Order: sequence, then C-alpha cells, then structure tokens
Amino acid sequence: MNVPRVLLLTDRSQLPTGRDLVGTVAACVDAGLDAVVLRELDLPEDQRQRLARALGAAGVAVLSARTRLDGVAGVHLATAQARPDEGPPLPHGRSCHDDAEIRAAASGGASYLTISPVAASASKPGYGPALGLPGLRRAVTLAGHVPVFALGGVDEQNAADLRNAGAHGVAVMGAVMRADDPAGAFRRISQAVR
Repeated sequence: MNVPRVLLLTDRSQLPTGRDLVGTVAACVDAGLDAVVLRELDLPEDQRQRLARALGAAGVAVLSARTRLDGVAGVHLATAQARPDEGPPLPHGRSCHDDAEIRAAASGGASYLTISPVAASASKPGYGPALGLPGLRRAVTLAGHVPVFALGGVDEQNAADLRNAGAHGVAVMGAVMRADDPAGAFRRISQAVR
C-alpha cells in the first residue's frame, strides 16, 4: 500500500447544509487527495457499499472503516478488531490511543496506524486527554517501521508541527468536512505536511 501523507476521514453529519459527501471528497481529490477512510458506520452495509463505489469513481483509494467492502483498497480497523478473513488479504490500518494499542498494531502487521487525539477535537469534544507533541513522538517511537498518522484536532495550523514531530502524516476529518472550502482546507493541510 502506498501510504499518503494525508488521510481524510468521512463524516457526512458535519457537512454544511446543501453539501454532499461524494462532492466534498471529489473536490478534495482535485486538490490532491489520494486516500479516504469511509466511516458512515450508521448506514446499512449496502448503502456503505454504494458510497464506497461512488467515492472510488471520484478517483480516490477507499479504505473502509470496520468492515470489508467490495472494491476497497483497504480497511481501517478499531483497536482490538479482528482482521476480516474473507477474500484476499487487504492492507489495514488501526486506530490507537495508548502504548499497548500501538505495540499491538505494529506487531500485528498494520500497514499504518492513527494515534488520537493529538489535540482537542471539535469532532469529538471531551475525548482525550490530548496527547500533544510529546505523546505523538512516543507513539512514533513505539510504532517503529509502521507509519503513524496524527488524528484529532488536526488543522492547517498544527499539521506541520505534527509532521515535524515524526508523524508520517495526518488524518483529518472535521477541518475539511466542516470547511466552507473543503478543497482549499485539504490543500493547505496537505501542503503543511509535505
């Protein structure tokens, strides 16, 4: 799996009125987005499958959160979730929040991991405490060769600092999903980590 510098996580509930998820992601693809983590876990599996196909048609590699969907490039799994065993193996990432989870992801063959929250997050207020740059540096050390994405409260103001602290890249949701100009927000975050 070619691991990008920026992962976009979807959350259609954060989109401003009148904006749709596929259009938002497509605009970000035009701004350089390579991979998106399809969340939308409240939807039935058949609707998530249709959404995965629509996102893939927009020209982005789709990583499906929690479940394997037809045609996706990989899966993004919860901390202790078993890898899907149907079909050929797919690259997989893991959500991590502490040292034990990072070690388990790294030793369990994860293609990448997210560590969160690195900062206070408007998407998940009260979730934390924020790990900050020292916590991120520790996560990178513990992960060894596995690429680490900083997640939680990531925006254009802190993306470069997170990358400079050792993160392979950043994973972002709210700063793009809620933005008046999602493509512009994505572009600025992407430029900050390159």
